Amino acid sequence: MREDTTSASGFFAISVAARLLGVHAQTLRSYERQGLIVPSRTKGRIRLYSLDDIRRAQQVRRLVEDLGVNLAGVEVILRLTERIRTLERQIEQLQQEHNRTLNGSRRDRPRAGAESLEA
Repeated sequence: MREDTTSASGFFAISVAARLLGVHAQTLRSYERQGLIVPSRTKGRIRLYSLDDIRRAQQVRRLVEDLGVNLAGVEVILRLTERIRTLERQIEQLQQEHNRTLNGSRRDRPRAGAESLEA
């Protein structure tokens, strides 16, 4: 395995990840110390950044550079964003369940006019 990238599995060493993001490797280490990104590690303790890690680091960088949010604020924003996504998934599941229940109860009801045919 080459140290700089393992493209077959979609993981990148810190130097490649930093280059992709246009930041210094130290910036990524800082994000990691804050708990904003958590790259995986090889047995030799080399950090490996997934595409999701890269996307998350891009989001952190945008919040810091474009909006002037400090890293503590970024942490709060990321946590709330994830909570919103979780709630949206739960709402979608509940809507699907509600629709299944409605469709099931409609099938169980006699159709209008069906009673008059039986009489």
